[in-house]
Order: sequence, then C-alpha cells, then structure tokens
Amino acid sequence: MSSRFNRRKAMQLFGAGAAGLSLPGILAQARARGADTPPAKARKGAPNILFIMTDDQARGALSIYGNPILKTPNMDRVGLEGMRFDQAFVTTSVCAPSRASYLTGLYAHSHGVTSNGEEPGWYQQMGLAHDQITYPMLLRQAGYHTAVVGKWHIKSMPTGFDHAAILRGQGSYFDPEFIVNGAPVRFRGHTDDVIGDQAMTYLRQRPKDQPFCLCYQFKAPHGPWEPDSRFYSAFEDVDIPLPPGFGEPQPDGAPVAFSKTTQEIANMRDFFHKAERRPPQVDESLPEDQRLRAVYQAYIRNYYRVLLGVDENVGRVLDFLDKEGLAENTIVVYTTDNGMFMGEHGFYDKRLMLEPSIRVPLLMRWPGHIQPGRVDGDHMVLNIDVAPTLLELAGVEPPDWMQGRSWKPIVEDRKTDWREDFLYEWYEYPAVHCARKHHGVRTTRWKLIHFWQQPEEWALYDLQDDPGETRNLAGDPQHADTFARLKRRIAELRAETGDHGEPGETLPVLEPGKCPA
Repeated sequence: MSSRFNRRKAMQLFGAGAAGLSLPGILAQARARGADTPPAKARKGAPNILFIMTDDQARGALSIYGNPILKTPNMDRVGLEGMRFDQAFVTTSVCAPSRASYLTGLYAHSHGVTSNGEEPGWYQQMGLAHDQITYPMLLRQAGYHTAVVGKWHIKSMPTGFDHAAILRGQGSYFDPEFIVNGAPVRFRGHTDDVIGDQAMTYLRQRPKDQPFCLCYQFKAPHGPWEPDSRFYSAFEDVDIPLPPGFGEPQPDGAPVAFSKTTQEIANMRDFFHKAERRPPQVDESLPEDQRLRAVYQAYIRNYYRVLLGVDENVGRVLDFLDKEGLAENTIVVYTTDNGMFMGEHGFYDKRLMLEPSIRVPLLMRWPGHIQPGRVDGDHMVLNIDVAPTLLELAGVEPPDWMQGRSWKPIVEDRKTDWREDFLYEWYEYPAVHCARKHHGVRTTRWKLIHFWQQPEEWALYDLQDDPGETRNLAGDPQHADTFARLKRRIAELRAETGDHGEPGETLPVLEPGKCPA
C-alpha cells in the first residue's frame, strides 16, 4: 500500500472521515481544483504515451515469457528494448472491472465497476460514474492530446479523450461496428486489423504540437478466437502439450467452488459448430477423452492465431514511431486486462484467484530511461498502479486518493519500500461461468482465498513449494499460524482500501438456477 494512501485518506475517500465526504464528493473537489478548467500547455519535453492492451492474454502467451510455440517478435520488442515485469497482477480478473482499475488507479469496490454487467439490469450499475476521474482526463488537463481506439468494454462511454474510436460492446471478429466520437460506423475486415488502422489514422492526424496519450486496445485473444484467413494454417501441424493434470478431477481438498464453476475445458463448445468465417473444428461425436483433447488443441491453436494478428498490428505502430522519430520520447506499455487459464486446473477463461488468472504480461519501453533487456522479478506490480505511474512519468502529480502506487522508482532502478502483498476481489456471481464471490491476499510466497458466501470455504497455497496450487493447506494444523495471519491481513487490506461491510451485497440477485448449487 502506498504511503500516500493511509488509513486517514481511505476514511476520507469512502465517507468515514471527519469531513464525511463520499467518493463523488472527493472527485467533485478534485474537479473544482482544476480537472474541468481549460487544459494547460504541456511541459516541454513531456513524453508521449502508448498504452497497448489485449483482452484475456495469458502471461505465457508471448515468446518473451518463454512460450516455445508462439512467436511474438513485436510484443517482445517492447520488453527487449525496455523491461519485462515478471510479477505483474490484476486485482479483479475480468474485463470491465480491471479496465476501470487501469484507468482510475482504484480497486473495483472503489470505482464501482464490479462486473462486466452483461446480465439484464446491470447496465447502469456497471459503468464508471460520470464524474469518475481517470488518468487520461488528468493528462488531457495537463496538455496532452488523448485518444482510445479499439476495445473499451466498460458500460459507460469514454470520457477524457479528445478522440475515441471504440468497438460497440464486445465486438465481433469481422466487419466490426464501432462508435467513433459518438457516431456509429461499420468497418470491413478483421477487427484487430481495423483497430490497427484506427491507431495509425490517429497517429498520422493527431495535433503535432501536443504530446499524445493513445490507449491502443485489441479484441484478441478473447473468445471466440476467430483469426483472419492469413493465419488459418498456423500451428495446424503442432501438437500442443497438455498441462499437468489435464482431464483429471479437482485434487482432494480443493474448494468445492472450483468444481462448481462452468469454465472447464470439457464445457467448451466453441469449436463444434461453424463460426462466422470458420468451419467446425472438432467432431462432437468423438469419444469423451479424444473430444476433450481435440477441443484443447483447437482452443490453443486459435488462441495463438488471433495473437499473431495482434503482434503484426503492434509492429505497425512501433515501426511508425521509429519512422517519425517519436520512439525516443514515447513511453510504451504492453499488457492485458486479465490473465487466462490455458488448461491449468482443467479450466479456460479467468475469474478465480489462481495464478494463471491473475498474473499478466507487462512490458515497458522508454529509450534513454530504461536500460534495454531489464527484467524485474522482485516487485509485485498491479493494474491499479498504471494510472499513478503514467501520470508521474508524464510530470503530473498522481491524486492522493489513487490506491495504486507509481512504479517510477522501479523504472529508475532505485531501491524502494515496495508492497509485500495485495488484495484480490471477485464479485460477479451468479453470472457467466459461475465463479463464486471471493477475496484473498497474495504475498510473495503465500495465497489465501476466502469464498465468503455459504458454503464458506478457504484455500491456502504455498506458492514456493506448490506453484501449481494443487494442495490446499487451509485445514492443515501445521499451517494454522500462517492461515490466521493471512486471514487478518485480508481484513486489514480491505479496511485500508475502504472495503467496508459485506462485499458485493448491493449486486442484484439473478434468476435462481443459473449456477450449480
């Protein structure tokens, strides 16, 4: 937890302080101090910012993180010419809440986007509040020209951007519908190529007398994993290795919540039927064990294929920065909105507080400021850190109510008193894939997960001795002290971040029977 965000500040932010201010009240005061006044002129030499985000990209789905099959030279280039973070995480592993955390520097329970909001009646609740301050707003106020192109996937429309060309909702993989500065537009072609086109158009037409902040956000590799035809044959002769324990039941002692989720590979039906431009790829009549393996092969191959398109379009923009002489003064960040199960624990998708779901790739390049080829494996950095980091590197003071922490000292390779743990939270239940509500704490060695609704369950993992999270130690008397300490730490972290009362208690109750009892 940042030293700037102490308990007193938390109480002020969430309405429990002496001033009795609510979050909207704090933000209103911030606006009154300048967020709604005419933009200032950017400071001389202010760096440009290119924030690149994919959707559902597993940490290992880049060659720079050791993938032996998928080659991603352009993604890798950001890290090879800058630095790679090996301990990067999200605080809620699903699209809209995590994207809002990237923008605001706040936990989901603070900014209010606690769900993707794809269920009936959730639309209004799941967008950002109209007066929620984001880092693009503050950069714009400081003289930046700001833009977002690609996948937005938050129910409220973008604010704080001079230019916005976003997919309508989830978006399809072909001939996508966009909303461009408020107007509906349909483009032809593969969606991630269209997003690349929109980024290039913005960079060519942007005002040249201002630094820019461009949020460049892809649809891939989110399902249903439909690549452009130029990638159809990629990996077709590659046999994807199965992850440990593939096809086996959950290990003894695993929370019942793991077996009640519906995100097992065995439940995938994406490849049994014809997609928009893709024939069926798995014969549904195969014997069960053969069908499961065939589905897994189709899943990973197509997941990798759509990422090939992303890599090409990342390269287009990096090449443009080089050609136009912009690379030297442009901060490039590459990441994703959440991790992804690639068959581990028998799962696809994300949501649960297990390592493949919460760990993300994070690369950063800033020539002249970051030594090429650096690897940081010591500091746990979070999605909530991005907003204060980009603001501080741009010369803008991060608001003291942001719950994330700037990693500027890490970028500068200075010693710093960094966090030793962080809070994870999950609220979207009952909903898609039926991952039950939970929160937890992760340290450098330990993880404690608490499913707080009945049946209440706990899961304790020793990440040092059990990196695959297969042995639940919550009921082991030998680890009772560790369990008690981490249980107290969850309560402390929730209090520090203003999470008071039963988490998620205001979420609407959906129809009975949606998820397994």
